[in-house]
Amino acid sequence: MPRFAANLSMMFTEVPFLDRFEAAAQAGFTAVEFLFPYDHAAEEVGKRLQANGLAQALFNLPPGNWDAGEKGFAALPERFADLEQSLRTALPYAQATGVKRLHLMAGIASRADRLAVEAFYKSVTWAAEFFAPHGLDVVIEPINPRNVPGYFLNDFGFARDLIHELKIPNLKLQFDIYHCQIIHGDVTMRLREMMPIIGHVQIASIPSRNEPDGEELNYPFLFAELDRLGYTGFVGCEYNPRGKTTDGLGWFQPYAGAKP
Repeated sequence: MPRFAANLSMMFTEVPFLDRFEAAAQAGFTAVEFLFPYDHAAEEVGKRLQANGLAQALFNLPPGNWDAGEKGFAALPERFADLEQSLRTALPYAQATGVKRLHLMAGIASRADRLAVEAFYKSVTWAAEFFAPHGLDVVIEPINPRNVPGYFLNDFGFARDLIHELKIPNLKLQFDIYHCQIIHGDVTMRLREMMPIIGHVQIASIPSRNEPDGEELNYPFLFAELDRLGYTGFVGCEYNPRGKTTDGLGWFQPYAGAKP
């Protein structure tokens, strides 16, 4: 049975961020993820997790100026110092939450730019080696160009080849089924091919990015496929509820309370 993690940046937004931990636990989730925790003290985030018996599945490394449109800087040669600082910023949050994987965002750049490609390889290697002594995986996620135009990492094949080439044990693929369907389609076959390098999975309906209970994909089949493939990691619910979060959790009821 998949272990679902509520994405607190998108779900339970009816209440303030720090109150969403309790809301998720009350709804039957045993794990959470979110985009960024950095507006709150690491110790406070850790306390909310512990108080509600929740596991932290994932969060992102600092992305730069998110409000100004920055989406990370791993592929930006001139921002390597910012990349280094982002790792140091995230580490106390990883330690306070007990998370085991962090998402490194690539940024807005062209894969046709040799310097951007070189910068991404350097940043990915640096981040993975920085976090390895702390028992942390680094995951990279292809993101579709409809949601984030110009995002450097927008191809699952490129991500797969990079991971295979670098052969860094704690470097994994973040397989967002929503992004994969929009970029490539053929989700099931890609899951089967890439399962050995997958460190995290995320879900949403396609094309609306709502609850995974309809539209293009048969999610009950995909959840069963994850079990068939032996996936034991978390499945992050990175979707926008159509209305009140709890009103849209009918799809989740068969899985509520799964051990973290």
